[in-house]
Amino acid sequence: MQKTIMILLLLITANSKSQNKTHDNEINVLFIGNSLTYYHDMPQKVQMMVNETNPNINIEQITFPGMSLYGHINEIITDETENLIETRKKKEGELTPTEKKIIEKKWDYIILQTGTIRLLIPEVRDFKINKAITSIKEMVTNPACKFILFNTWSSKGSFPKEYCYTSLLIDPSITKNECCSPTINSLKEECELINHCYDLVAKKNNILKSDNGSKFYKVLTKYPKIDLYDDDYHPSDLGSFLNACIFYQMLTNKKATKLKYNGEIEPKTAKLLKKIAR
Repeated sequence: MQKTIMILLLLITANSKSQNKTHDNEINVLFIGNSLTYYHDMPQKVQMMVNETNPNINIEQITFPGMSLYGHINEIITDETENLIETRKKKEGELTPTEKKIIEKKWDYIILQTGTIRLLIPEVRDFKINKAITSIKEMVTNPACKFILFNTWSSKGSFPKEYCYTSLLIDPSITKNECCSPTINSLKEECELINHCYDLVAKKNNILKSDNGSKFYKVLTKYPKIDLYDDDYHPSDLGSFLNACIFYQMLTNKKATKLKYNGEIEPKTAKLLKKIAR
């Protein structure tokens, strides 16, 4: 009888250790962003990919249509539909949904995405984006958390392009009426400017950066029949799949070309996108 009890205790202890080991090995990943992240369920695509090779990776997201990183930590949502939100500035003592999500658990990776145009205007980078990233980093409870800046892509549209914001909406201390991006004269110029601006933000905040913008550019210039866009800005299912492949590789350090998962994409196209993501 005592021997039976001892065996049961050993089994329970072993099972408990096994469960703790699984829990300890869990890697928690959080996407913070807007529709450029959530279109065609991109984070869920990443989850399907890691399930093949790294089932201990857990992908979550806090994403709202049109929301900037600054909005994620400064605005309370008052109304929300599928493609639109209304917000107000948070009051003292309030936490935004994103702030609540950040402190919910010890994240191992946080992937940060904001609107591409905002990155191109120096004053927005300085007064909004960099401040938001600093605040997010200060809230994270895991000192080993790795931050990845989601480097987005060029938009459709004719050239030349220039993007401007009213200065008062950026910061009251700015004396000029408008803050603008440089004038952009070609797709190559736009891609290079976007990547450069993301480099500046990543360096300023000492964080990692993805390479989605360059991968989109490669498809646009070498494989124009592959339509990565749903509209002028948002990724199609193909664009979302390419983004997922890029993040899969960053999170696992494994090649997307080895994955079986193709989503709803024709296998030949999925194979090519996996190769481009490499």
